[in-house]
Amino acid sequence: MVKNIVFDFGGVLVDWNPHYLYDRHFGSREKADWFLENICTGRWNIQMDGGKPFAEGCAELSAEYPEWRKEIYMFFDRWIEMMADEIPGMRELLGELKAAGYGLYGLTNWSAETFCQVRDRYEVFSLLDGMVVSGEEHIVKPDEAIFKRLLDRYGLNAAECIFVDDLQRNVDGAIQAGLQGLLFRGAESLRKDFTRLGICI
Repeated sequence: MVKNIVFDFGGVLVDWNPHYLYDRHFGSREKADWFLENICTGRWNIQMDGGKPFAEGCAELSAEYPEWRKEIYMFFDRWIEMMADEIPGMRELLGELKAAGYGLYGLTNWSAETFCQVRDRYEVFSLLDGMVVSGEEHIVKPDEAIFKRLLDRYGLNAAECIFVDDLQRNVDGAIQAGLQGLLFRGAESLRKDFTRLGICI
């Protein structure tokens, strides 16, 4: 029986996308794509999600690509410009789940240095009963250890939890850790998934 639902943040509860910053800076989606695929890559960013200080990460990358120093440091200095609104329909959905008695938790890959800038900015976060942020734990999804950290911290039974993420590898990590997993494709699709699984709201 499902008693708790665990949500990823970026792409599920709130809209984070580096293109919001770099498309404007470069004046071209194509140029921003190249930069994010070759310089400030996802593999680079996940180091900060895992606890590496941005000052260290930016210094290392700038030493490797000195011609991109300005744009590399923008990733932290203008990071807030990568944030948009809450994902449509999700705050309402969490409110209904909470009213129905489900425990609501967050598990995110996010740098502690940047999450502190938005923790109180989005109302949807206030609906959660607890959260685990990778940058504070120095563990990132899909490592099974971060799911165990959440379960242990809040006294949750994995078999009673569903994890929702927009990346399949993280959903797979949750399943490996004993939770049920759902790939996020929008609030309305998630409602249908919940109904299919017998979650009553």
